[in-house]
Amino acid sequence: MRFVCSQSELSSSLALCSRAVASRPTHPVLANILFLADQKSQTLSLTAFDLNLGIQVVFPAIVSEPGAITLPSKLLGDIVSRLPNEDITLAVDNAIASIICGSGKYQVHGLPIEEFPELPQIADDGQITYLPVESLLLGLDSSLFATSTDESKRVLTGVHITAKSDFLEFAATDGHRLSVIQTKFLDEEDGTAKLENQTSLEVTIPARAMRELERMLKNQKEGIITVKFDQNQMIFVLANQTLTSRLLDGSYPNYNQLIPKQFERQITLEREVFISALERIGVLADQKNNIVKLSLNATAQEISASVDAPDVATGKESILAQISGGDLDIAFNVKYLLDGLKALSSKEIQIKINTATSPVILTPIGTVNMTYLIMPVQIRT
Repeated sequence: MRFVCSQSELSSSLALCSRAVASRPTHPVLANILFLADQKSQTLSLTAFDLNLGIQVVFPAIVSEPGAITLPSKLLGDIVSRLPNEDITLAVDNAIASIICGSGKYQVHGLPIEEFPELPQIADDGQITYLPVESLLLGLDSSLFATSTDESKRVLTGVHITAKSDFLEFAATDGHRLSVIQTKFLDEEDGTAKLENQTSLEVTIPARAMRELERMLKNQKEGIITVKFDQNQMIFVLANQTLTSRLLDGSYPNYNQLIPKQFERQITLEREVFISALERIGVLADQKNNIVKLSLNATAQEISASVDAPDVATGKESILAQISGGDLDIAFNVKYLLDGLKALSSKEIQIKINTATSPVILTPIGTVNMTYLIMPVQIRT
């Protein structure tokens, strides 16, 4: 195998693929990236696969001798990233890759491709659809932060995606908060990316894979992405990048049943003003398990955020709000509250509350259809 490519292209492709390399490989080859040089198409393909997540990148190269080899991801990435921004020549002989760039010459030992696992393929009963990049990015940005990091709650470590007739629904929960957002397939002027006829999409995808997809999509920002899936895995195909992920087993909770339909109290306020106040008072909340108390004053039409950490510090921030319903003291984990507020995209938001111990709903006003549910923390008196 022998090819010539640009240092910048190879370095960025190695960096992307390395995110799918096993951190604790059960076999030495899983620490490697598969190189495949195609002389006919004059392209170089890089593939990494840790048996759950796979990333493949294809880019142009001058291929004089076709071939394939697997090379150590971290070592090669460290070398290539430090080479000058010039053309790189890579040649393989007896599983040893010789790399020449500028005045630098390196040799890296590889492993046979026969030991490298093949990327999963979609079964014959699989399905295919095409989704707008904008919808996927919006859905992921508004849900990923609420996924669980507790591996014992396996299904909650993923984002649940459901396709309806004209929108995608993204849901994520860790048991303390829930984020649900509906994103339209298309702008009204565009009619090219509807869910294909008879395609039924309802899957739970690991958050790790979705974060990698989000990084890839942010470079594209718009357009259409091809999605192939069956009961076991999902494949996202971009112009020159492919991400493969195994799906999470198990039934995702019926989260719609958790969202109250009626509320005794409703607050309307400016989102950025509320965020700023919470971030200031949150400095003190660090001293008291990240708990902040909110006090609703319907007479004064204001909401106060306070922290009382005995023998350390106390603080209080008050902002104007439109409040309907009676006064109430309620407490939250300030981090969870801020996460939801920052995910909402409108200038003004609504907070809907029943009691100090029942689920609270945050929604944006006049923008996307998003619901953020957060459980209060019991106030100890």
